[in-house]
Amino acid sequence: MRRTDPLYVSLGGFVGAVLRWSVGVVVPGELGTLVVNVLGSFALGVLVTAVTSHRLRVLVGTGLLSSFTTYSTFAVETATVAPSLGLANVGANYAFGIAAATLGVAWGRRR
Repeated sequence: MRRTDPLYVSLGGFVGAVLRWSVGVVVPGELGTLVVNVLGSFALGVLVTAVTSHRLRVLVGTGLLSSFTTYSTFAVETATVAPSLGLANVGANYAFGIAAATLGVAWGRRR
C-alpha cells in the first residue's frame, strides 16, 4: 500500500457512488442494480488485464468500481421479492456478471 492510496480510493469512490446513483435514477430497481453490476464486472475484467498502473487500479478498481457496483442492494432486492423472482435475479446477476467479466478480460488481453 502506498501513502496516496486512500486518496485515490476516496476520489474513485466518490465518482463511482455518483455514477451508481445516476444509473439508479434512470433505471430504478432490480434492473438498475443488474446494469451496474454487469457494467462493473466488464470494466473490472478490462482493468485487471489491460492496466498495470497501481494508481489507476486503486482509483478505478478499488475506488470507482467498488462504489459503482452493489452487492448489498442486490442482496436486499433479492430478499424482498417473491422467491421465483429472487431466483431469477440471482441467476441474472451471476450469469450476466460472469459473462461480462469474461468479455472484459478477453477485451483487456487484446490491448
